[in-house]
Amino acid sequence: MTSITPKVKGIELLLPRGFSEQLLFEFSPFKNWLSTLFSSLVKQANPSHPFNKDPYRLRSVEIQSFDLFGKPPNQRIGFLKFIAGISNGAGETLPGSVFIRGPSVAMLVILVPDDVSKEDNDKDGLWGERYALLTVQPRIAAGSLAFVELPAGMVEEGGSFSGTAAREIREELGLEIPADQLRCLSDMAGAPGVNGEDLPLGMYPSAGGCDEHIPIYMHERRVPRETLGEWAGKLTGLRSEGEKITLKLVKMRDLWREGARDAKCLAALALWQEFRRQGKV
Repeated sequence: MTSITPKVKGIELLLPRGFSEQLLFEFSPFKNWLSTLFSSLVKQANPSHPFNKDPYRLRSVEIQSFDLFGKPPNQRIGFLKFIAGISNGAGETLPGSVFIRGPSVAMLVILVPDDVSKEDNDKDGLWGERYALLTVQPRIAAGSLAFVELPAGMVEEGGSFSGTAAREIREELGLEIPADQLRCLSDMAGAPGVNGEDLPLGMYPSAGGCDEHIPIYMHERRVPRETLGEWAGKLTGLRSEGEKITLKLVKMRDLWREGARDAKCLAALALWQEFRRQGKV
């Protein structure tokens, strides 16, 4: 490891050989993480903050490993693993093993047969005759070649959340849905901060070790009943990027069971159910 004078005053920055400070600070997810953390640390100055008497500081960042996306000379960081050294005056530390990958989006796409009237569908209470589209694909990190989940995708550098959601729906589901027709359930729900913190809205699947947060979007549309069967088992995804996706059509009332291993699916269902009860979706 090589110690390099950091851009952030008072923090020791330890980088592996061949990895530059410029590369690190061009990685937006790292900059966003640093900004969010500093914003939270500043809140300790409030007398009511539980850490006010002996506040914590970020003292060091030790980069352990990284993955590069793209080809030279246009390579950029894709994933980053580091140890954040955070301690207070008494020498007490906070867990600081961090995997940075940046934000993603998830999409709940609901299909309703067009031969069912709104009145008849509402007679069935919360659910009606509605179907959700899930994807089945290899997820090697989970040790699976057939992981069932809500469609999702990483937000690329400079990309918008709604634009990413629209792109992923097109690539994974084969549906063209303009970004302005998507509704962000996470934004609709909001979330009060604790101790004055203001984190991005979205679902954090593994906040103990990863920065990833996932705003959840939804779109409901009516489709001819005869086309519903065409979705089940349909092969999609960008084969050139190693995506091998099979679509799975499930009844909304069964979504809790079909997507039970997928945190973003359960979060989307919980948000949709509550907004459905409130008559907002």
